[in-house]
Amino acid sequence: MAHWRAEEVFDAFNVYMNKEQEVREQIRECVKELDTLSKQTVTKLQIIHADVKQIPDACKQAHEHFSRFKEIYAKLAALVPQGQYYRYNDHWHFVTQRIVFLIALVQFLEKEELVTREVVGEILGIKVYNEDGFHLDVEDYLFGLLNLATELSRFAVNAVIAEDFERPLKISKFVGELNSGFRLLNLKNDGLRKRFDVLKYDVKKIEEVVYDISIRGLKNEAAKTNN
Repeated sequence: MAHWRAEEVFDAFNVYMNKEQEVREQIRECVKELDTLSKQTVTKLQIIHADVKQIPDACKQAHEHFSRFKEIYAKLAALVPQGQYYRYNDHWHFVTQRIVFLIALVQFLEKEELVTREVVGEILGIKVYNEDGFHLDVEDYLFGLLNLATELSRFAVNAVIAEDFERPLKISKFVGELNSGFRLLNLKNDGLRKRFDVLKYDVKKIEEVVYDISIRGLKNEAAKTNN
């Protein structure tokens, strides 16, 4: 029987665990950068709730941050060993959801369109399919869209306060279509399914805003302004 030494066996384990810890530390540093920058971007975009005239400038500043996000994701992707995306993705999936939300919000503010997963991937410089390596996980994308709906329900209320009666109508149509899309999904993720339940309340809140505009006779006024 071959003789074995515990030191040799466990020294190998020690080397492996040290290398693993080093990778995680480097990943955490990248995620910290993403987290800080995403919170700064959230702050920049909050101006839309106080002054709709500031929307173009807020979006411009957000785009500048998006370029920085792309640089950080490139560093992050280089750190993750090939084939081990899901071994480490618990580090970045929450901040990625926030960043998807920010990109989706800017897309709506500028174009009144739903940003696709492919466009988000292009902006961030990452792939969209699992087999391609480091990618935008579909659940992170969906969480970002649900966060967008909640933000828009708040925006609809503040738009009325600012006497912008057309915007809530557009928000209502957009979120309604988003809700219809989510209803087509067979959601397996418990967290995603619970978060989807919140969308129902967002839709209801926006509908109440639109109803209030209608009974006050402001819906026709908004339509005239649009024409």
